Order: sequence, then C-alpha cells, then structure tokens
Amino acid sequence: MSGNAQAVVQNSKKYAYLLLLMRHAAAKPGEYNGDRERVLSMEGLDQAERIGATLSQLSLIPDRIVCSGSARTRQTLDQMLDLFGDDPHVDYRESLYSDGTQAVFDQLAVTKANEHTLLIVAHEPAMSMGAQLLSDIHTDAKLMRKLNLGLSPANVAILASDHPFGEWNMHGSQLLGILNPKDMVEP
Repeated sequence: MSGNAQAVVQNSKKYAYLLLLMRHAAAKPGEYNGDRERVLSMEGLDQAERIGATLSQLSLIPDRIVCSGSARTRQTLDQMLDLFGDDPHVDYRESLYSDGTQAVFDQLAVTKANEHTLLIVAHEPAMSMGAQLLSDIHTDAKLMRKLNLGLSPANVAILASDHPFGEWNMHGSQLLGILNPKDMVEP
C-alpha cells in the first residue's frame, strides 16, 4: 500500500465524519444500448475489487452507500459489497446519474447523524466538482489541481469533517486525499 493511502487513513482518524466520493471503475466504450447501460471492462472489475479490499483493510467501511443507477456504477459497487460485510445500508439513486453535483449535496442532506462514513459511487464531473465545492479553501493546491482534471475511473476523493453530513456546507470540509488503483492493495 502506498504512503498516500496510509497518510489518508492516519488523517481520517482525526475526524468524526468521512465522505468517500468515488467515480465508477473503468467501463467499456459505449455500445448500442446507450451510456446508461455501459458495463465495466475487465480492468474495471479488477479496480473495483481492489478498491473494496483496500477500503475494508483500511477500516474505511461505509455506514451508508449511495450509488447511481447506471450499469457501470452498480457493477462497481457489486464488486465491493462482499468485502464490506453486512453493515452498509445501500441506496440506489437515479439522480446521481442525471442531476450532477446537486445530487451529491442532496444525499448529504438526508444522511443521518449516526452514519459516520458515507460512500457515493457515481460519475464525472459530479464527483470531482462535488469534492472541489466541499473542500476547504486552504486545501493543498496539488490535490485541487488533481480535482480540476477530474477523477479518473476508480479514484476516490476522501473528505472529512467533525460535523454530521446534513450540516456540511460549501468549502467546509477537509480533502484528505485522492486514492487511485495504484494505491490499492490486491484483494
């Protein structure tokens, strides 16, 4: 595991609430069924499994998961769920496919105070834009430049705060890091 992943985990222990914004894993090019029905490539299936294993090993198991209804996001989550055990509550929301960044804020607003780790699996550019809008204005410039380029497939932006998700506002959380498949351990 990379030093980046270890540093993110160390910093995450300082906060009461963690938000993991994840772009779905690598998908096959568009086919005749349209964008919504695109499925994961073999690489994407592997990426999703490695991310699930890493989050589990790092004790970053979500209390609640919200996933877009597209085929590729559902497949990404399916590869991860077995590794999380029976604890996470899962919701599928079409709004995470169609409503962009607003859907991220909507999910924060309805997450209960006793849910301390929230994973949202969705699409670009909503994931990187959501992370940018939630990040404190003093966030490391290098991390913000990465977000400006957008999250690559299977990347996870990890944000933190001591406030329940329903109280999160723009620029009110700490961007702890961005994990990518190279940071991940083998399942």
